[in-house]
Amino acid sequence: MDIKRLPKTEFAAAVAQIAGERNIDPQDILDSIELGLVSAYKRDQKEHGVVIPEEDIFEVELIPASGSFSIFRVTDDKKVNVTPPGFGRIAAQTAKQVIDQKIHEAEKEMVIGEYERKLGSLILGVVLRIDPYRLTIGVGKTEAVCPRDEQIKNESLELGSKKLFLIKAISEDDTGRKDIILSRRDNKFIEELFAREVPEVGNKSVTVERIARESGQRTKVAVSSSQPGIDPVGSCIGQKGTRIQAVLGELPSDEKVDVIAYSKNINQFIANALSPANDVKVITVKEGYAQVEVPEDQLALAIGSGGENVRLAGILCGLEIKVQGLK
Repeated sequence: MDIKRLPKTEFAAAVAQIAGERNIDPQDILDSIELGLVSAYKRDQKEHGVVIPEEDIFEVELIPASGSFSIFRVTDDKKVNVTPPGFGRIAAQTAKQVIDQKIHEAEKEMVIGEYERKLGSLILGVVLRIDPYRLTIGVGKTEAVCPRDEQIKNESLELGSKKLFLIKAISEDDTGRKDIILSRRDNKFIEELFAREVPEVGNKSVTVERIARESGQRTKVAVSSSQPGIDPVGSCIGQKGTRIQAVLGELPSDEKVDVIAYSKNINQFIANALSPANDVKVITVKEGYAQVEVPEDQLALAIGSGGENVRLAGILCGLEIKVQGLK
């Protein structure tokens, strides 16, 4: 039997290293090397003008302890050794490529695992590439993506710019490729900004109850506190507005943020949600619908530009709100 040999020390040491250090099943490495050897054999034959029918079946006998191997063509339950003379050098290169690939895959799996544990938190990223469908963002020692539908509407980020992103999800396609998905549009992004800039939100003494957002335009945040002596709205605004300004500093300049007090009393909550309008009077609340009245000089504020304020207030309260002016 014409048995070829991979360099023993390189082969054995590489398999042992990747299996031990990267926590990968050694058999998985050997199986991948066998597949790689068959592919390398087919390429080698093609370069020598030999056309191999696609239906042909090949097997590799690989002795892990020594790195010895043979390639067989399987026909009618018979195996014919077809290992080419001088194939050892090609095989060694193939084995090294497969092992390097396994190391890369293992490292990526470790990175993905690290970010899976950080889902729902913020991370600082650098914009590396821009295309119409997504941004490629450098985070730590790896890359992540921010799809178009996770980007803030009308926000234009420049190459090399640094921004905060929400680690939203880990996606996997049909080939098994995994991507870290980032977002700046998700409501959780706003919540985490407040947790970052407002200690009372970070330590849970102030709770972000609900968020309604039209990214890049306006956001309403309803907050509460069960601890006596803590003003949830004042905590989020900060002395002279320092905390809310820090939040706004991470958003496009056109996006406004209203912080309002959450209330279990739906009438009070509706009135709060229609801020900055004052003197809101709730007339009717039933079956997902509310009708309110405001003084004429407050009507434009209650409705907002293009109906934005009343629309977001409705999302915040889970109601369709109709506003009319007091005659």
